[in-house]
Amino acid sequence: MSTISAESTAKRIAEGPPIDRLEVAAYTIPTDQPESDGTFAWNSTTMIVVTLGASQTSGLGYSYTDAAAGMIVERLLKPVINGRSVLDIEGCYDAMNAAVRNVGRQGVAASAIAAVDIALWDAKARLLGMSLLSLLGAARDQVPVYGSGGFTSYSIAQLQRQFSEWADAGIAAVKMKIGRDPASDRDRVHAAREAIGGAVELFVDANGAYDRKQALAQADAFAADRVTWFEEPVSSDDLEGLHLIRDHAPAGMEIAAGEYGYDIQYFRRMIDAQAIDVLQADATRCCGITGFLRAGALADAGCLPMSAHTAPGVHRHVCCAVSRVRNLEYFHDHVRIEQMLFDGATPPVDGMLAADRSRPGLGLEFKRSEAERFAI
Repeated sequence: MSTISAESTAKRIAEGPPIDRLEVAAYTIPTDQPESDGTFAWNSTTMIVVTLGASQTSGLGYSYTDAAAGMIVERLLKPVINGRSVLDIEGCYDAMNAAVRNVGRQGVAASAIAAVDIALWDAKARLLGMSLLSLLGAARDQVPVYGSGGFTSYSIAQLQRQFSEWADAGIAAVKMKIGRDPASDRDRVHAAREAIGGAVELFVDANGAYDRKQALAQADAFAADRVTWFEEPVSSDDLEGLHLIRDHAPAGMEIAAGEYGYDIQYFRRMIDAQAIDVLQADATRCCGITGFLRAGALADAGCLPMSAHTAPGVHRHVCCAVSRVRNLEYFHDHVRIEQMLFDGATPPVDGMLAADRSRPGLGLEFKRSEAERFAI
């Protein structure tokens, strides 16, 4: 009897139970204070959370996007993956991408696919009784993070306080926003360097706020404060401009972009244009863990380092699986949300964020009762 039961269980796992339920909810969480970068200002962050079930197995996924993504999940994605094996992630991925053809895959639709794809990977790892990292295969057990905040809405005192706290916690690099007021950016960068001392790397992110000539002039000026990373000095759509700045930036200053990549073609065009030194990708935008892995393969083919954009709870496992990943953005807003609303969201230790292999899947549990006050 026990032998038959064991064989039945093994067969069920091998084939994978069919997806039989999918729920999505949206939440808007106010920031702790108003925030802005070079091109945008905000006072809240919206996320959609997907719970996907197959028999006794469930998976959790989420993405930072507009609440409209939840409607896409419910109306377009749920019908095409319902009944498919929870193990057949590639088939689900293809079906979801086909389902959004007429609404456009980039933007909100890609973030909707991302949340479901992440839930699928979480469910698959849970079904097999392992962490997502163990399922993917580890290149390492932990990934370096860089502290990300320093918003243009911050005073100099706020900027310095945030950065010095991260430096004191052992985080070896910090990133600040620039571009809102180009005339004051150099003073703000200098103040940031004073706060972190000489041992911590300093990154800047213009979010595409500068034109080409401004960006080149600012790069030369920032070199005096040993800025080693210049993110989106011009719009990430301006591949020729990024290539120009990459070729003429001071020695030791890398050009990074890619966070707005929603599909593999975007990353391929950026690499082919030789527009960047570091390829960024965001699993909550580029169609999930599956999209991130594909971007990682492109980075490998292009001999480029890779960096994960925000959402540390989503990225910590896949970043440890992709050998080209150099670092993970420890973004102030998302860190605050994940530590508030997810059990298992752990902080970095000595600047390194570990993938918890002692818990199945992503290692996260959503605190639904805590989140209810933010529900849309």
